[in-house]
Amino acid sequence: MAQNIASTHMTTEQWSAVDEAITQLNTALEPILVALATDQRKRLVKMGDGSEAFVRKSLDVFAENLDLLPRNFDLEEMRRDVASHDALHTRAVRLTQTMEKIHHTDTALGSDAMMAALRGYQFLKSARGEGVDALRQLLGERFEGNGTRPDAPPSPPQKPSPVEN
Repeated sequence: MAQNIASTHMTTEQWSAVDEAITQLNTALEPILVALATDQRKRLVKMGDGSEAFVRKSLDVFAENLDLLPRNFDLEEMRRDVASHDALHTRAVRLTQTMEKIHHTDTALGSDAMMAALRGYQFLKSARGEGVDALRQLLGERFEGNGTRPDAPPSPPQKPSPVEN
């Protein structure tokens, strides 16, 4: 029986709609997205799961004690940063789930296609007729060298185990 894990396919028009949706998403997010160089990313102080509670608690404490902060401390900017972080994170989770499904589907489609190619190749290997040898050779190039492996280096000599008396 043939493998067919991913059997639903989209039309050219449906792929065009996906492309347009991706373009719209990129356009909508472009104003807030930043690109950081590798060295910038390495130097940044990061807010991980453990630090998030600290940031939120700090926001509450600062809001209640503005008189303790310097005048140029921008609490509203901090609030906007946290709110935008939360909003972006929510979308990132959704997109991550979608990307995982895309990767799984891509893997399934590739596997389906490879299994069909292998199955067809097996039929072709047993087929007889004019020009079939050339077709077998053409497709068989994919497997050249797969049956032979270079000799493995010899194993190091084993130390004799001490004999107990």
